[in-house]
Amino acid sequence: MQPDEEIEEVIDAFDNNLDKAELDSNFSDAFPWVVGIVSGLVTFLSILILILWIWSEANGGLIGGPAPTLTGWEESYRDLTGLDEIEGLDGTGVVVCVVDSGIELNHPDLQHIELSGWFDAINSHETPYDDEGHGTAMAGLLVAQNGLRGASPGVELLIAKAIDESGSGTDSGIAQAVNWCVENQADIISLSLGGEGGIGFAGITTDELEQAVQDALDDGVFVIAAAGNDGQDDDGDVSSPGSVEDVICVGGVTRLGNVWSGSSKGDNNGQLWPPILPRSDPDKKPELIAPAAEVPVLMAGGSGDGSWWGWASGTSASTAWVSGGLALLLEAHPELQREGASGGQNAIEMVKQRLSENSQMDNNQNEHDDYFGYGIFRIDLLINSMGNESETVFEDGTSEENTIVLPVLDSYQAERRKTASVPPVSSTKAAE
Repeated sequence: MQPDEEIEEVIDAFDNNLDKAELDSNFSDAFPWVVGIVSGLVTFLSILILILWIWSEANGGLIGGPAPTLTGWEESYRDLTGLDEIEGLDGTGVVVCVVDSGIELNHPDLQHIELSGWFDAINSHETPYDDEGHGTAMAGLLVAQNGLRGASPGVELLIAKAIDESGSGTDSGIAQAVNWCVENQADIISLSLGGEGGIGFAGITTDELEQAVQDALDDGVFVIAAAGNDGQDDDGDVSSPGSVEDVICVGGVTRLGNVWSGSSKGDNNGQLWPPILPRSDPDKKPELIAPAAEVPVLMAGGSGDGSWWGWASGTSASTAWVSGGLALLLEAHPELQREGASGGQNAIEMVKQRLSENSQMDNNQNEHDDYFGYGIFRIDLLINSMGNESETVFEDGTSEENTIVLPVLDSYQAERRKTASVPPVSSTKAAE
C-alpha cells in the first residue's frame, strides 16, 4: 500500500468516527423528547379510555347508539306525521296505558322511566319485565330517549302485561288488563294487538275484550288499536277491538306516504254475517294510517345479535305512534282528558271528527278510503285545528270558551294532501 492510500484510510476512519459521534450526540438529545411524546400519547389514550368507561357505566354499560339508518328512518316518520313541528309538548300530565308483553326498563333508552303502574295478567310478577320484546318496542315509540326519540316522553306510563312470551294473549287476560288501565286513571289505552271479534249490536257484544273496551270508551278513555297486518291476504275487515265504533283504528303507512302493503282493509259497507252495520263518518275503519314499514324500535335485552335497536313493520307500531301523538293533544287540551271539564264520550267523538278532517289525505282523495282511512296521522294539523280556544261543556248543555296558549305552529291549517319524501341515503338497502 502506498503512503497516499494509507493517509486516505486514516482520514476516512476519522470522518466515520466523527459522524458516529455526532449521531450518538443527536440521539442523546432527541431521546428525552421521544420518550415525552410517547408518554403523553399513552397518558392521553388512558384518560380517553377512562372517560369512555365512565360514560359507558353512566349509560348502562353501552358505548354507541342506534345506526344512522335507524335515526334517519325515524326522522322521516317524524317529518311525515308532523311531530317535529310541535314545540313545548311532551305528554306531561297525560296517563297512557300500554297493554302488551311488558317492558324492559334496563334498556338504555328507558332508564329514565319511572312507571306509574304495572300489572301482570300472565304470571302475576310484581317486577316489570318483557319476555317477548313487543311491549318494549311499543313503549319505546312513546317514551324513548337518548338513542331513539319517543313521541311523548313526558307521559305518566302504565304498563299492563297481557301478552305472553309466545306473543299471544287471551281475550279474558287482555280485557282484565284494559279494566286495570281504566281503574288506574288512564286517559289513553294503546292496544297494538288484534284478533277475531265477537257478535255485537248497539254497543252490546259477545266478546269480552270488546266489552271491556266499550266500557273504557264510555268512561271517556281514548282507545287506540291496530287495524291488523293481513293486507296481502285480507280477511275483509280490520281486527278487533279496532273494529269497535269509537276506537281509533290505525292502519300503516310507509316513509314515502304510501299504504303499507300489510295494512288491513276496512269493511265499511256492512255485512250479513258476522253482522256488521254500515259504518259512517267519522267512524269508518281504519280511521288513520301511521308509520308501519321499517319503523325504528327498541329491542328488549339486546335481543338477537345483541343490538338494543332495530326496526319492525306492522300496524302495532302505527298504533303506538298515534297513542303518543294524541297524548300531546291531551296535554295541550287537558279539558279533553277523562277527568277534564269536557272529557267523556263527547270528547272522543269530537277528536275523531277532527281527525277525519285534519289527516293528510292521499293524492286525489277527498273522502274516506278503506285502506288509506281519512289520511296520514298529522299531529300538527290536529292540534292546530283546535286553535287557541278550548270549550268547556257543562252538564246542562251550556258551554264556556277558554283561551289557552299552544306552543305549536304559527300557521293554522296546512295542505292535507301528501307529498312524497325522499328517504335518507342510509336507507338505500331498505325495502322501499
